[in-house]
Amino acid sequence: MTNSSSENFVLRENCPQRRIHYVLNGKWTSMVLYALSHSAMRTGQLERTLPGISKKMLTQTLREVESAGLVKREVFNVVPPKVEYSLTPLGETFVEPLQALYDWAARNSEALDQLERNIQAGEV
Repeated sequence: MTNSSSENFVLRENCPQRRIHYVLNGKWTSMVLYALSHSAMRTGQLERTLPGISKKMLTQTLREVESAGLVKREVFNVVPPKVEYSLTPLGETFVEPLQALYDWAARNSEALDQLERNIQAGEV
């Protein structure tokens, strides 16, 4: 599958592959990035696009992906204030691997459903 030198590289503390997990650690992170891959959005639009996310969690997630350099926050000098979020060029490069992950989840939805049932039953 992989050779030991590349595997050791991936397992090192500060390798890029390991650092990406810090960025994607949040439950909503990938979904926020995916939503923004379609168009720039305001906070309210994102809330409507992502049912179940609280305003507090959305704000926290947006701050995290902004500080990671994946999302740009643009404040417009208008009344009432308008803030819009969009992917940065770095964030745009993440769309393809994210789509691959979502495609994998769709192909394996039955196995993932079974895993969730096992977890809820305390079998995992």
